[in-house]
Amino acid sequence: MVQIAVVAALYVIVTVVLGPLGSGAIQFRLSELFNFLAFYNKKYIWAVTIGCVISNYISSTLVDVFVGSLSTLLFVTLGVYLFKRYMQQDVLGGLTNKAFLYFAIFFSLTMVTVAAELSIMLDLPFFLTWLTTGLGELVSLLIGSVIVVQVSKRIDLTK
Repeated sequence: MVQIAVVAALYVIVTVVLGPLGSGAIQFRLSELFNFLAFYNKKYIWAVTIGCVISNYISSTLVDVFVGSLSTLLFVTLGVYLFKRYMQQDVLGGLTNKAFLYFAIFFSLTMVTVAAELSIMLDLPFFLTWLTTGLGELVSLLIGSVIVVQVSKRIDLTK
């Protein structure tokens, strides 16, 4: 439980430090990098979801606390199960790059829920908002994948 709390706290800290970059129609929520931890251990699905709930409560609307956080729980869980076959260890003990790439693309596409929320609540154009939030998510996750791979070489994330 301590590890879940630490990762949730880190998610919140990274989101709060980047401030407005992590919410709105054009998002760069670098804290999404913690989504990749779920590849190593499924307990981190809860850590990311809890971090998302707290971050959305601090930086967004009450609707986003529910919609965004449930979306995180659903899609991180779904992504881990969809890409399970790519999660085998390579020779160096790291996860295959395919798993990270496919997950990043998949999760960028799932920003449809955030785009719908912003479209309904703020009357923003749905497809443009989906494009901008999806691209921000993709960039965040691609940067995050590099960070998580480097951390995994030093810390056993499977425990």
